Amino acid sequence: MKSLLSKYRIFIIFFLVFSVVTIGLFYSALKPAKSLPIFNPADVNPEMVDSTVQYKTKYHTISDFSFTNQNGKTITQKDYEGKIYVADFFFTTCGSICPKMTTNLVEVQKAFSNNPKVMILSHSVLPDVDDVSKLKAYALKNGVNDQKWNLVTGDKASIYAMARKSYLAVKLGKPNELYDMVHTENFVLVDTKKRVRGFYDGTNKEEIQRLITDINWLCQDNKKE
Repeated sequence: MKSLLSKYRIFIIFFLVFSVVTIGLFYSALKPAKSLPIFNPADVNPEMVDSTVQYKTKYHTISDFSFTNQNGKTITQKDYEGKIYVADFFFTTCGSICPKMTTNLVEVQKAFSNNPKVMILSHSVLPDVDDVSKLKAYALKNGVNDQKWNLVTGDKASIYAMARKSYLAVKLGKPNELYDMVHTENFVLVDTKKRVRGFYDGTNKEEIQRLITDINWLCQDNKKE
């Protein structure tokens, strides 16, 4: 009798373990795999997009660029070739959302301090004011790692074009001022193929965690979309 009970208990345990494993495998098979969208101008709020590209529904990538960073070095797309990076727009004297955005970008910098595949690129929307010396002072004040994070200035028309034709992330400024821009809280995630993969509220801690999670996902070698 004891032998029969013992065999029964073993059968029950085996059945329970088998059931748990089977249900787990079944759930994993049904659970949709994580993916990130690929954004094109037609997918984004038209307020953030230049009218000349609003119609574009596919094959959108970040255009070539050339700006000057906080160390007076020329930064081009070559410096970001094969990188995953976060782009944003700011100005050094901004007292509203910029300090919080910068603090949150520092958190992103820390999260990937040992990953050379991940970088950050911040563009000044007041390049006539934010010269190299001002960008350097801002970088030093906020703990910017020069090897990972470039704060750039340059020709205003070029920055305008990048903001509204490539990154799809900045509003128009005063209509009577050529190339005037109003930066937003948007952080833009760009993949190794220069495609826009996400927009994040740079003032929101939960959004920053989502950004970090998405960057980690893109960093995985098997996620080559």
